[in-house]
Amino acid sequence: MSRPPQATPDRPARTRMTGTQRRQQLIEIGRSVFAERGYEAASIEEISTRANVSKPVVYEHFGGKEGLYAVVVDREMSTLLEMITSSLTQNRSRVRVERVALALLTYVEERTDGFRILVRDSPVAAKEGTYSSLLNEAVSQVGHILAGDFSRRGFDAALAPLYAQALVGMVATTATWWLDERSPSKEVVAAHLVNLCWNGLTNLEENPQLGE
Repeated sequence: MSRPPQATPDRPARTRMTGTQRRQQLIEIGRSVFAERGYEAASIEEISTRANVSKPVVYEHFGGKEGLYAVVVDREMSTLLEMITSSLTQNRSRVRVERVALALLTYVEERTDGFRILVRDSPVAAKEGTYSSLLNEAVSQVGHILAGDFSRRGFDAALAPLYAQALVGMVATTATWWLDERSPSKEVVAAHLVNLCWNGLTNLEENPQLGE
């Protein structure tokens, strides 16, 4: 009976994993490589080397680089959208704005690799799962909330999507800036975002005009 290959200084022993464990390992490694290299520069060869498996193992699980990328992006999208949606649906108006800003900054802090992947350009063949589509979902939900607020205040609810786009865009752009800055703290950044958003919303003019 042949024995399994023994570990040597040049070749560490391969850890046996279940199919589920191996798939999870490849997703985590792929996530790191995509974050570091970007989709185009990432390679199945590098991912398989880091995982200490052959390239066919990666193809067996995901069918190729695009398949692995799609799984990574889908998981990141689900995580971030859940955080944002929870923030939008569980609190009163001002707290919603606070929680949305803090949720996005917390995601950037805790899942930096994932955020780097989401804000990069997706493969040409990708139809869904981009950061833009996630932000559009957030804009839609914020617009729905603002429409109700506008109606109660006698404002034109049809303009709510415009304000939602501006608010979500401001928070998203600030989060992208904070990705590399990391100062001040996420709580301070969120507080200042809310200061600008909320005080602006509180003092909205019903029919604003450009100055002469």
